[in-house]
Amino acid sequence: MNIDTEVRQVKRLLLNCDMGESFGNWRMGQDAKVMPFIDCANIACGYHAGDPGTMRRTVALALEHRVAIGAHPAYPDLAGFGRRSMACSSDEIRDLLHYQVGALYNDMMATPAILRTVLEAVAAFDSGLPLMLMATADDSAAQALGDEIGVQLWFEAFADRGYTASGHLMSRRLPDAVHHDPALVVEQALRLAKGEALVADDGSEVLLNASTLCVHGDNDGSVAAVRQIRQALDALEQA
Repeated sequence: MNIDTEVRQVKRLLLNCDMGESFGNWRMGQDAKVMPFIDCANIACGYHAGDPGTMRRTVALALEHRVAIGAHPAYPDLAGFGRRSMACSSDEIRDLLHYQVGALYNDMMATPAILRTVLEAVAAFDSGLPLMLMATADDSAAQALGDEIGVQLWFEAFADRGYTASGHLMSRRLPDAVHHDPALVVEQALRLAKGEALVADDGSEVLLNASTLCVHGDNDGSVAAVRQIRQALDALEQA
């Protein structure tokens, strides 16, 4: 075992979850059940999900459980849950970010110009705010941009998603893109916490250097998985 592996094993992996995704009378997620087991709550900012009352209640719930609060912004796309790309100019993206305080997740990972715009917008709002990005097989370009603009980056991995060889998430349209078995989700979480490689969709190994771990808390199975992951991560730190 080399020194780098030992460092990965003792590093605390923060557990984060998307929260506050209800809208009006439409209820989404299991926030109250999941909140006691996580470290960070990514609260929807009202464009893809959420509303003022939901945001207020979710913030209060996070404070009650001493959970760190983060923004989960998106394109103004309620019908598509923020997952459909939109042709926005750099100025429009800056306005979206400053209005919501956050990032357009998938497109900024795919397009360096959008990532630069997002980083500049975060720095202009508050350079002390960290920006959460998807951990991939090679984060060097994103890290270089973060260092250049002066924004701290938190690289995020997913316990319940399948990965490609490049360390990107598999399309939800593909089989096995989302793990529903709590045992499989916990196993992947532990591999990530230990700094071990995951098996990509093509059978190759992919190594992700993540500082935070995301699981989705929008069904009863996810609640069980989050609880088991919290227990497993705590046991790993105490070992």
